[in-house]
Formats: sequence, structure tokens, C-alpha cells
Amino acid sequence: MEISALYNIYLANPSIQTDSRKIKPGDLFFALKGPSFNGNLFATQALTDGAAYAIVDEQEYATNDRCIVVTDVLHTLQALATHHRQQFNIPFIAITGSNGKTTTKELITTVLRQRYITYATDGNLNNHIGVPLTLLKIKSDAEMAVIEMGANHLKEIESYCKITLPTHGLITNCGKAHIEGFGGIEGVRKGKGELYDYLREKGGVIFRNSDLDYLEDMAKGMADQITYGSADADYIGRPVMDEVFLGIASLNRHTETLIKTKLVGEYNYPNVMAAIAIGLHFNIEIVDIKAAIESYDPDNSRSQWITKGSNSIILDAYNANPTSMKAAITNFANAQLNNKTLWLGGMKEMGADEAKEHEELVAFITQFQWKDVILVGKEFEGISGSYKHFNTSAEAAKYVSSRKPADAAILIKGSRGSKMESLLEAL
Repeated sequence: MEISALYNIYLANPSIQTDSRKIKPGDLFFALKGPSFNGNLFATQALTDGAAYAIVDEQEYATNDRCIVVTDVLHTLQALATHHRQQFNIPFIAITGSNGKTTTKELITTVLRQRYITYATDGNLNNHIGVPLTLLKIKSDAEMAVIEMGANHLKEIESYCKITLPTHGLITNCGKAHIEGFGGIEGVRKGKGELYDYLREKGGVIFRNSDLDYLEDMAKGMADQITYGSADADYIGRPVMDEVFLGIASLNRHTETLIKTKLVGEYNYPNVMAAIAIGLHFNIEIVDIKAAIESYDPDNSRSQWITKGSNSIILDAYNANPTSMKAAITNFANAQLNNKTLWLGGMKEMGADEAKEHEELVAFITQFQWKDVILVGKEFEGISGSYKHFNTSAEAAKYVSSRKPADAAILIKGSRGSKMESLLEAL
């Protein structure tokens, strides 16, 4: 079936589902396949449960005329998303980077919605399936779109650009994340820089953090650059910390506006500045930008401030790599808090550098004074020194539950796979 014909079916049934257990009447079911699942097996059940059509790529599962057989379901989903995107003549802002992608995306979206009908990636659905699903949720009334793109290997961002066709782009930073797939920091920069490469070729616009010299190098030759940072930028601001929360003093038309956020840590400063810059670029008044950012309340274990009993907790356990770990720990060490306690989970996808990066992290935390330290994960095995170590978060949670801390300030940080939220639940 031609994509244009499938698109007409989509317009009549604009709800996409890839999980047969979540089918609602009128959905289009795309029978995706993976190493351990085959959606084709559930096509008939999806139709029985109310799906309007099932898109399959194995003829034997085309049981009736509501089954649409294609060569590859995933490629068809992506092509349909691109066809839908091509119906819009609005800014499509793509965001990638090693750290802060989702927080930056949420802040930008919150700001843009002050003036524009804005669609954005839900949560962090930023992969080869999430990107097309995000595009297909954009309705005809859209005035702005914000698309998050994650990657753990080369050519991945390039492929998402071909699906999304962004007009604007932003790289938050390039840190030591997904080293196993990228092969090192230069690989990370090359991989994230695929967004700049696409926009350079297409004459697009980038929003660039002027405080990161390597982004300037990566952006050489690009005509349309909007910069933000602490100096020498189109949009200038500076961090203003209270004991825990970040404030931003934004300079606009020679007037400084103080914006108080609910985000923990100075390391969120560039994320907020990106939202300010994009808001101002698209002619949103600073008073409205301030209201939007101050209303944003982080969730999903990202820079969350939680009070539980007599303890104050910074929960930042959705993702972790050497760059974000050191930033979070430094911020916590400098905060005016009592009885500081570290609960750190292992960093995933470090590849051959795993042992070295964890050794360096343990050495890094020894320069500060802590009330207590718990290290979780086999990554720390043999290098935990005098700190408490547990192979799993379940074991660590059992320890926490039996010796509940009191009047402590606790930083919980680790990769998603470390399941560090289990320790919070044990308090």
C-alpha cells in the first residue's frame, strides 16, 4: 500500500497503538517486531478488541481485509510519520544531547505554550519508535513542535532527522554518556553533531550554548545560530542559587529579570537558559517566560526535591553518566544542607571504560565530607573502599529500611537500570 493511501486511513483513524494490550476502538495497530517479540502474533486479537486496522509484515497473519500487509512495519510507521510531518509548515525544534534533554524539552514546551499551540515528545519517547509516534500525535492545529531525540550510537540522530525534518535544533551538551556505543567522547560529539550536520545542509537554525566551546567548533559554517549563555551571547543570564533551588537572572533589553525555578542544582542553568532563549526568539514576553518556568515542577526522578519524614531528598535517578554524576555531586556538596548522604547507583553503557569511570567516581567523592555513602551495583564491586556497597538496589533498600536515616539530606543518583528509586521507597 502506498503511504498516501495509508495516510488517508490514518486521517480517519488518527490514534496509533503498538501494544495490543492497550487497544481502544478505532486504533491503528502497528505490529512491530523485536528480538523477543512479534506484534504480528497479536494482530487478530487487536482487531477483535476494536482496532480499525492492523498493519502487519507477515502475510500469514493477515486474517481479514482489515489487515494491511507491508514490507516492514517499523519502516512504514516511520514513513507515515514523515508524510504527516510534511503537512506542516511550522517550526520543528529537535533536541538532543548527553544530559538534560528531557528537562530542556519540558521547559521549552512549557514556555512555548504561553503563546503557541505546541506539541512535544511525551516523557522521553525519543527512540526509533518514540520519534514517529510523537510526530503522529501532532494535530492540525499545531503551531510549534518540540521533538526529543536520544541516541547511543552513530547515525542514529541522522536517521531521526530524516524522519522529523527539523527546522531548528539544540544540542544540550556532549558528555560521557553511552560510551559503549559511541566509542568515546569524540564519537559522542560526532553522533550528537549529526543534528547540526542536517540543519547545516538544510539551512536550519540552531540554538547554541555559548559557554561550551566545543559546540562552537561543531557548529562552524552554520549561518543561523542563536546563542545563549553567561556572556558573549544573544541571550544572557546567570545562575542565582539559594540553598538548593536554581534561580536565573535573565538580562533582556538591559533589564534583569529573576526567575526562580523548582529545579535542584546549578547544573540545570543551561537547560533553563535554552528555554528563555527560545521563548524570547519566538517573541514571548519575559514576564510570560518567567511565569512558565516558575510553574514547571520536575517529575520522573529528574532533579526532584522530596521531603520524607525528617529527611530531604534530591531524586535524580532517571539517568547517570560520569558528566552528570560529577555535576550533581558537586552541586550537592556545595549546598547548605546538614548530614549530607550519597546513594549512588552504577552507570550503564560505559563499555570498556566501566571500571575506570567508576574508580574515578569513587575517588572524586572522597574529596568531600559525607554523613554516609551507599554504592549500588556490580560496577562498584572491588572499588567501594570504605563506603557501603550492595550489588542490587533491593539489597540496599533492605539495609536502608533497617537503619532509616533521620534529619538527613540525601542525593539519590544512578542510571535507570540501577533502580535507585527503591531506596527512596525504603525510607
